[in-house]
Amino acid sequence: MASNYSGTWDMVSNVNFEGYMIALGIDFATRKMAAMLKPRKVIEQEGHQFSVRTLTTFRNYDVAFKVGEEFKEVTKGMDNRLCQSVVNWEKDKLVCVQRGEKKNRGWTHWIDGDELHLELTCEDQVCKQVYKRTL
Repeated sequence: MASNYSGTWDMVSNVNFEGYMIALGIDFATRKMAAMLKPRKVIEQEGHQFSVRTLTTFRNYDVAFKVGEEFKEVTKGMDNRLCQSVVNWEKDKLVCVQRGEKKNRGWTHWIDGDELHLELTCEDQVCKQVYKRTL
């Protein structure tokens, strides 16, 4: 059985976010502002249907998807690119592949205890984030 991702999660660590943003082509000023943010994720899961809200004081980003179904995604919270995205289960991990302008782009989410882990990839960069469940 897949993990239940529903809940509110606050960021506690963020490794190589700068490298990831450079790979996305994000400008210097936006990178500096984004690096100071401590996002909160609000995830609602009903079976294989997900709604993920990433909330910050600068910008919010919402995405909804059904596992296994490809969808068009505009990465409005980051680099404003259009991607063809698909999220699949790999055991208890959610793995997203984002096809578009950038190579090797996507993310992986998994839960370990009361921590939500997120690895973001773009080209040769990997950003590792950890969130703690708050509600």
